Amino acid sequence: MSVTDHPSTHGRTRLSFASVADIDEFVATLERYERGEMTADEWRAFRLVRGTYGQRQPTDSQMLRVKVPQGVLTADQLFALAEVGEKYSRRFGHITTRQNIQFHFVKLHDAEPAMRLLADAGVTTREACGNSVRNITACAYAGVSATEHFDVTPYAEGMTRYLLRHALSSTLPRKFKIAFEGCADDHIATAINDLGFRGHLAQDGTRAFRVTAGGGTAILCKSAGLLHESLPAGEILRSAEAILRVFKRLGDYQHKQRNRMKFMIKEIGWDRWLQEYQQELAFCRNEGNVPLLAIDPPATEAPPSWSRADAPSPSLIVSRVTAVPPSGPGITPTIAPVFQPGDEAYIRWRATNARPQKQFGYVVATVTIPLGDLTSEQMRVVGELARAYSDGSVRVTMDQNLLFRWVKVSDLRELHGRLSAAGLGLAEASTVADVASCPGAESCRLAVTQSRGLGKLLEEHLRARPDLIDSADGMRIKISGCPNGCGQHHIATLGFQGSVRRLGSKAVPQYFVMVGGGTTDQGASFGRLAAKVPVRRMPEVVERLIAMYRRERTEGESAPEFFARVDVTHVALELRDLQKLTEADVVPLDYVDLAETAEFAPEVMDGECSA
Repeated sequence: MSVTDHPSTHGRTRLSFASVADIDEFVATLERYERGEMTADEWRAFRLVRGTYGQRQPTDSQMLRVKVPQGVLTADQLFALAEVGEKYSRRFGHITTRQNIQFHFVKLHDAEPAMRLLADAGVTTREACGNSVRNITACAYAGVSATEHFDVTPYAEGMTRYLLRHALSSTLPRKFKIAFEGCADDHIATAINDLGFRGHLAQDGTRAFRVTAGGGTAILCKSAGLLHESLPAGEILRSAEAILRVFKRLGDYQHKQRNRMKFMIKEIGWDRWLQEYQQELAFCRNEGNVPLLAIDPPATEAPPSWSRADAPSPSLIVSRVTAVPPSGPGITPTIAPVFQPGDEAYIRWRATNARPQKQFGYVVATVTIPLGDLTSEQMRVVGELARAYSDGSVRVTMDQNLLFRWVKVSDLRELHGRLSAAGLGLAEASTVADVASCPGAESCRLAVTQSRGLGKLLEEHLRARPDLIDSADGMRIKISGCPNGCGQHHIATLGFQGSVRRLGSKAVPQYFVMVGGGTTDQGASFGRLAAKVPVRRMPEVVERLIAMYRRERTEGESAPEFFARVDVTHVALELRDLQKLTEADVVPLDYVDLAETAEFAPEVMDGECSA
């Protein structure tokens, strides 16, 4: 096993998150279901809590979601993920906006051997879906950021271990999301989580958290409210358990569309909810047997102390990643190795994808992953490069990318050369060309449109136009195939939400254009609806809005700042002609969604998110 037994809950050596008993129970319960001893609804509720989610396809197609607590993946875990993708999925995996890895088109009876492979590497699918405490996310720069107060990773890991398989964690009215951030900038969007922890140092110099609660997006966008200005770090387990107890006791178990915690708070009012929380917190402190989180990790990580492995040669990497391409159905990653990237490509990549660590002589390097898709062989190469140039691990980001940390400045060019050989040397991380998207109607039962098709189109369009990228200072694009916001479009500079327009008896795929969303240390602001535009015209939308920003911005104003303040009716006027579509001027392609060949026939099924 890659996971070494070690008594600490922090540091590079992590205990396993997996349990063989979970998998044995999954097999036994599946057998009960197949014998007719439990209903389809009972089976669905069970398998969702074990990370197995039914896709929209009528055949045997499951999505298997793997939790990556705090976004930390070791090389051995990458190798295990690669094997799962190769044996049981499409030879690639998908990075989500919540630091998970998903595999699609997995057969139900392949879930067990996939889970066992993952368990051997210390990762689990337990409570990755369903009405449970989902993957607990954390800032990917934690431990190495120059602006952090302290490294929040050990505290987030401690909470993960406390709540994983907790009696409350899978008996809630609805899913529950938690995030940790320790930097001045909020890299993990704590404000849209049910529970957010922002690390800081208290007046006496001890570690503490600013705690917020009740955030979320989808059909009720809500920035989390302030719960504690400064909660001692050791109290975070008690705070989380008190909130979960209130949610379990007072939450709505009947109405699937309004049973997140934010709806409960709206229903009973913040003051009453706060009173209920404070009563439960007092009980947890005095009688509830909820422990203090008694850890005292260092403020930052120490440099890796072991000898680094040798990296595979660029020629070997090229031959490996091109030997067996990924397979459909759906959009598959395009593998485009660059054997010898030139000076210009390296300089651009270093400018957009590398940033100095607080530790002198080291940098953080971002691997840009278009659509968040990584092939099995690319996963293996990333694991090998992590051992050669990093600390043997990578971090998964909210933007569906990967981070190498502890890269020596002197090794940066070598690393880029080998990433390029793997087809992973793209620049433009965290720019307008780094588009985030949910899986959309390719697999999701709730999606209206093929959001991945739009993401691919926009990335390719923007990368072919460096002038647009350079003109869009700080702009981010995020896409979701439905209102639920798995692509986090509500908090993007430009957020696109899939929808449908009727023209006579036919349907046209279109997107709501939302502007001005984002998160700061003050909370979340949500995009305002400016237009509804047919999908084939979306590249023109982006071009016009970039031009509008360049034309009308004030001195030194970034794109997020501009679109947060601009009058939305002014934006709507800019896009007015793109919205218009009549039966007289429609063309055949307008009736076909991106990444599809047949006419658009949207079908929104019953989702399993709240089963």
